[in-house]
Amino acid sequence: MRPMRWVMLAIVAWGLALAAPARAATPPPVELVDVYHGGVDLSRYWVSEKFDGVRGYWNGHQLLTRGGAVVHVPAWFTKGWPKTPMDGELWVGYGKFSRASAIVRTADSSDPAWREVTYRVFDLPAHGGDFDARVPAIRSTVAAIGDPWVVAIRQFHVANEAQLHAELERVVDKGGEGLVLHRGDTPYRMGRGVGLLKLKPYEDAEAPVVAIRPGQGRLEGKMGSIEVRTQDGRRFSIGSGFSDDDRADPPPVGSWVTYRFNGLTAGGLPRFARFLRRRPDGPPPEPVAPRDVVHPVQR
Repeated sequence: MRPMRWVMLAIVAWGLALAAPARAATPPPVELVDVYHGGVDLSRYWVSEKFDGVRGYWNGHQLLTRGGAVVHVPAWFTKGWPKTPMDGELWVGYGKFSRASAIVRTADSSDPAWREVTYRVFDLPAHGGDFDARVPAIRSTVAAIGDPWVVAIRQFHVANEAQLHAELERVVDKGGEGLVLHRGDTPYRMGRGVGLLKLKPYEDAEAPVVAIRPGQGRLEGKMGSIEVRTQDGRRFSIGSGFSDDDRADPPPVGSWVTYRFNGLTAGGLPRFARFLRRRPDGPPPEPVAPRDVVHPVQR
């Protein structure tokens, strides 16, 4: 290989390294949400709106995504934040997940786009109490920060299932994604099965794209549908939910998408699957507890 080609390859590799997001040693030890199916004592749960943004975990000195990537926020954005962890959502507005994702993934600390972002705090991971005790602590922590772009997500109670679904309808009517239910007597614990539930008017999931099918008729020359693979290796097609721009520039094979669906067929495949959005960098990894480190709230 000619020396000049080696130089060019080195420059390209250097550029890619600069473009790649910095990552923490491990993903942060976050709580993960399960799906609400009813049958719980609602009096034990706090309810809040589920904001469709990018998970942001403040570890006391750095803001991380759920996957462990360092978010390059401006110094003014986190000035005065506590030295203890906060868990929240980096949110731009209703129907603007793609914008929030683009800012988090590509904007540097000097980008004025950060003025569009709010940080919506929903938990304090290192607080020693249960969620009943953490709710007032969240409010006081955010009040002490005093920044208009840092917001304590409203936590409230409902009396019954009818009121819960009325709240869901109210949130969806204004463009929201759904609700989160958080059991009050639980400490902050990493992983699933921790008393954290989501309620949406539909279910959603992630899957890798394994094939792209061409369109016909009005869609000739564009993508007609994509084929994705389930966790157990089965394939199915998604042909709806795409905009014309999506069809002109479809998610490439190997990328991951989020899709919505309404239950499962008799064969166990998603029913009425519709494309929701591309999932940058694939699905977030499950959190892994750091070795030789005892998290103050893990049991």
